Amino acid sequence: MRPNLALAVIATAQLMVVLDVTIVNIALPHMRTALHFSPTGLAWVLNAYTLVFGGLLLLGGRAGDLFGRRRMFIVGVLIFALASLLGGFAWDKGWLLAMRALQGVGGAIASPTALALVTTTFEEGPERNRAFGVYAAVSGAGAAIGLILGGVLVQTLSWRWVLFVNAPIGVALAIVTPLVLAESPRGGGRLAIADAVTSTGGMAALVYGFINAAKFGWYDATTLGSLAIAVVLLTVFVAIEAGSAQPLMPLRLFSDRNRVGTYLVMLVTGAGVFAMFYFLTQYIQGVLGFSALAAGFAFLPVSATIVTVAQIVSRLVTRVPARLLIANGSAFAGAGLLWMSTLTPHSSYATHVLPCLLLVAIGMGFVFVPITLAAVAGVAREDAGIASAMLNVVQQVGGTIGLSALVTIFGTASRNFAASHGVDVASQAAFTHGSDMAFRAGAVFSAVGIVAALMLIRVRPNDGVAQPAP
Repeated sequence: MRPNLALAVIATAQLMVVLDVTIVNIALPHMRTALHFSPTGLAWVLNAYTLVFGGLLLLGGRAGDLFGRRRMFIVGVLIFALASLLGGFAWDKGWLLAMRALQGVGGAIASPTALALVTTTFEEGPERNRAFGVYAAVSGAGAAIGLILGGVLVQTLSWRWVLFVNAPIGVALAIVTPLVLAESPRGGGRLAIADAVTSTGGMAALVYGFINAAKFGWYDATTLGSLAIAVVLLTVFVAIEAGSAQPLMPLRLFSDRNRVGTYLVMLVTGAGVFAMFYFLTQYIQGVLGFSALAAGFAFLPVSATIVTVAQIVSRLVTRVPARLLIANGSAFAGAGLLWMSTLTPHSSYATHVLPCLLLVAIGMGFVFVPITLAAVAGVAREDAGIASAMLNVVQQVGGTIGLSALVTIFGTASRNFAASHGVDVASQAAFTHGSDMAFRAGAVFSAVGIVAALMLIRVRPNDGVAQPAP
């Protein structure tokens, strides 16, 4: 096997999956116009992907263990590529959302198997450390690349190309993978389809209930029915996990206060920050009048700041308690979101939007490194992998639930503003007011993160961290 080519293949696949959210974010205003989405319904373009992606991540990892990681990696990449191609041809909202969900299926299979392939392809020590460094760097750079690439494609071609672009990449990866990666031995155990179906179905019903409430109210029969279905399915999921000898999500992970704290912080961080990008990309283009390409560059300082701060924090974690770093990160993010809630249709990018973005980025940089270490500190060796993977799941689920909740707040606030001021609900003033209320709620999420970090996380700088078994 050729280790450098193998790493290039794995990193490229991870990049394709990671940049999908940001590359689509830039195209949202154009998708809304072309396919006639409502202001609240547009959130499904992101939620359809992240909901399925987050809900099936653990199942994707389990499938790789059972059927061979290289085989499932190729399957995931091809599903993702096919769904992207078909999504680019979308003629209505329903087709686009179905293909976005199918992209989530592909991503949920490809992403965990890609990480596992790093472990099985590279020898423990400097070689594997370098590979993980490249993998992490690509994951971090994906957001920035997606913003710029999305802007270029939307401005020079059309919004459809943010989906088309994945197809040739995916096909090329599927062809090259058998040449540079060895197959892993198959493991034993159960696939846990019932676990994945009940958890993902329950989350989907919950999200649908939130978004339906934004349009029809909390007492609407569909809203109440969706929330009731969510409660039933999620209860069944917990019962399945409690009674299974091989659960998809071991409930013992939640017996430790540190992990409960880290998962809660990651949940609310994903909720607030994910929603921020959704509203702000539309504000920058639709209200401030930036082109798609200019909007992509407008977010570049976020990625640069996160990388810089994370490097500094990675040196502080050996001297400063994790809860203090995480709490400070949540405080910075919350301050940025609270300041962002004062935007008007006439605000300046340089003096208002950018400082808010930098505060949020500083907060994210403070949170990500110590929360990853805290999530696996003191965990049993056999649970280190799943404890770490759960952070990604919780982040995706938090982003999905958070966006649906804040879209509900946005929809209610913008409608009320439009009615009281005699303007159209789609006006810049109504959109900005609704977004401001969503940002304010996002700041509340950050406040919850501060409390959770200080009250629950007790990892000390010198605590040992278990490593997953190779």
